Parts: sequence; structure tokens; C-alpha cells
Amino acid sequence: MFALLFPRLVSTARLLAGARAVAVSIVAVLSLALSLPASAQAPQSKFADVNGVKLHYLVAGSGDPIILVHGYAETSHMWLPLIKELQKNHLVIAPDLRGFGDSSMPESNYTKAVMAQDIHALATSLNLGHVRIVGHDIGLMVAYAYAAQYPSEVDRIALMDAFLPGVGDWQSVWLLRDLWHFHFYGKTPLALVDGRERIYFEHFWNDFAADPSHSIPEADRVYYAKVYAKPGRMRAGFEVFHAFPQDAVDFAQFAKTPLTMPMLVLTGEKASGQTLITQAKLVDTNVEGVIIRNSGHWLMEEATSQVVPKLVDFLNK
Repeated sequence: MFALLFPRLVSTARLLAGARAVAVSIVAVLSLALSLPASAQAPQSKFADVNGVKLHYLVAGSGDPIILVHGYAETSHMWLPLIKELQKNHLVIAPDLRGFGDSSMPESNYTKAVMAQDIHALATSLNLGHVRIVGHDIGLMVAYAYAAQYPSEVDRIALMDAFLPGVGDWQSVWLLRDLWHFHFYGKTPLALVDGRERIYFEHFWNDFAADPSHSIPEADRVYYAKVYAKPGRMRAGFEVFHAFPQDAVDFAQFAKTPLTMPMLVLTGEKASGQTLITQAKLVDTNVEGVIIRNSGHWLMEEATSQVVPKLVDFLNK
């Protein structure tokens, strides 16, 4: 009998030993991950109920807080290369704006002033206090609206390639050459893009780039198209354009009280160029403007090696 059982006992012992070895390996990997510095860890994905909306945000690092605000045709995902560098010395928060990414989609209130109030409510809930804020595209409008409404709480601000509605000669800026998409909202436009989200976004990703083949990477295009194809996302995205007339009124009022904190303006040579820098000098008394050569609108993707170090240097000061 023992002779018959012995091989089974040996086999069982080997399985137990193997299981123990796997368990030890898992513990070792987890321990290593927990021991790594913040700069080596991926951002955490979190949610917060603030200002009547549920905001999704990425968070990483520790130290003086920095808020990164994405633009249209993208989400907080766009900031991953910058987060990797900033989290070495800062607490970095990258929210999805209301209606975008994994944040909730209210029916209305897509003015940039209200969207900035969402972000401020998030900052308050996290006890951030003074912040440094960066915005690209629609996100730069939200970043400016944040600084204009809460100037005593913003130490530095960076604006990246787009324009400020209602400021200076804003209706002749570069991006308005495609005025059609600012009026592209409602039942018919939604029906036209349903199932064709990527075709719609290819226009922005390609035509707003200096070189369409060196714009948004393919993997990101697939990711963004999938995110925006979720029910209600395109309608919410269209609402940021629908709100431009009110944004222009709000920003014209904000501009009457110029900001004084350091402002960095980064623009693409083949996109906003000098225009956004000129606008920025109408709303802030301490502006540094940099035109990124041979780049279009998608600065983070088209000129990563130029833009990331410049932002890190400015935000670390």
C-alpha cells in the first residue's frame, strides 16, 4: 500500500513546494514595487464627487501640487510622459474634465469657468492649497479660468497651444480656420459621427499637426477613439464648443484684472505660433512665450523631448 501511495505523496509535496515558491516570488515582487520611489510607480486612478460631478483623475508623486488639464480629442492619458518626470518632486493631479474620459457627463454647464470650478473643488477636497497648473487646448482655457477665479491659489500657470476666447483679436486665431467644428453639435452631427468617431478625430490629429505621421501615436488613437465612442461622450465633447460664446463673455471680464503669477506659453510653430503668446500678454503681466519649432498643435506628442523638459524646468522653479 505504501509503495502505491509514495509516488502520490512525492507529487503532492512537489506541488506544495512549487506553490510556496510562487507565493514567495509574488511577495518579493510586491515588496519590490512598494519599495520603489514614487518616480518609478504608475499613477493611481481615482474618483471624487465634487461640484455636482464625479471626476476621474490620475494621481502620482508627492510634494508641491501640480494640476494638468487635458484638451479635446484626448483625456488625462495624454499627460503620462510628463507625470513620469514631475512626480519625482511633486504631487501630480491629472483630472478628466466633466464629460470626458471616465468623469461623469452632466447635461449642461460646459463653460470653462464652470469646468475650472470642478477642478478647484477637486483641489479643495484633496487639500492641495496653492497649486501650479498646466493646460493644453481646451484645457488651457480651463487652466486660465482657474487662475482668473482663484489667483491667490495659483503660483504658476502654463498654457499650451490653442487660444483664449474673448481676449484680443480672438476670432482670427489659427484654430478658427476650422470654424465648422465649433458649430458641430446637436442631433444631426451626433448621428453623423456615431460609429465614425475615429474618422472625425483624424481630422484634428492629422490636420492640426505639423506632420500627420508624427502626431498622436497609433496606440493612443485607438485608445481615444474607443473612449469617446462610449455612450454620451461625443455629445459632452461637442458641448465645450457650444459654450464658446459664453466663454468669450467670461474671459473678456476676467481679462480686466490681469494675472501676475509667472505664465509659460508654449505654442507650435505650425499652429498657434505668436497668437496665443500675444493673447497671454493681455491677461498676465509676467509671460514667457516659447514657440516650439517644427511642431503643430499636439505639443506633447510632436515635440516631447522639447516640451517636457521645458515644463519640468518651469514648474520646478
